[in-house]
Amino acid sequence: MAVLTNAKRGKKTRSHKRTVAKSLLGKPLKKNSTASYNQHKIHDGRQYTGMRIGGTHKWYYDRGEWKETKVTPDLWRISYSVTKRRAGKAPGGSGAPVGTGYHWFIFAHQVVTKLDADDYSTSLIGLKYKLAHKRASKNAWNVKTTTQRNHLIKFLKTMLSQLENAFVPIDIEYEGKRYKGEGIPIPGTCQDGVCFMLDISLNDEHYGVIRSLKSGWKMDEVKDQKLVDAIGQEIMAYYE
Repeated sequence: MAVLTNAKRGKKTRSHKRTVAKSLLGKPLKKNSTASYNQHKIHDGRQYTGMRIGGTHKWYYDRGEWKETKVTPDLWRISYSVTKRRAGKAPGGSGAPVGTGYHWFIFAHQVVTKLDADDYSTSLIGLKYKLAHKRASKNAWNVKTTTQRNHLIKFLKTMLSQLENAFVPIDIEYEGKRYKGEGIPIPGTCQDGVCFMLDISLNDEHYGVIRSLKSGWKMDEVKDQKLVDAIGQEIMAYYE
């Protein structure tokens, strides 16, 4: 993955960055719409199976149980168990077989607002990273615990590098209000120093993930498309 760090930024010519930005921003992740779930696909030189890059799932969660215990003034231990159900029906013969297992690492923002003595509104926005999977026909995970740990270390180091060196400063005026903050590139969504998916925070508030598609800039959490466009234009200007 190529990331445009602060140290490397000066080595890129303005014309080169403009060419890369125009060629990459506005393009979705590479797709193979004819490939079935189990066929081998390629992304960024890596072979994989399952849902194609850019695919989307929508789920509904049953009434689950969330438990939390305070460990330090700022750290809590949490556990959550629930059944999730697909919104709609899976196409016949698609998806993983019954009994398949996955081990994910969740890297996310949880924002809550107290509504009354007993209730809070809550939203969870972020990333989940696959550490391992278990095929329905096997009793063991595809990689050992040590390998899972090494994969997690690599992911966290990449995320730390993005946080420290590759953030995109954002400072815009929109409808009489100033929005100032930054975008943190999502690991694996950059090429030649240009990133097309970023985690956005403005005015000390988390806004969600912005992504560049053929149809323009999109953010699921922000309903004002003109504001989303203004943020996207600021990102484009940065990479140009």
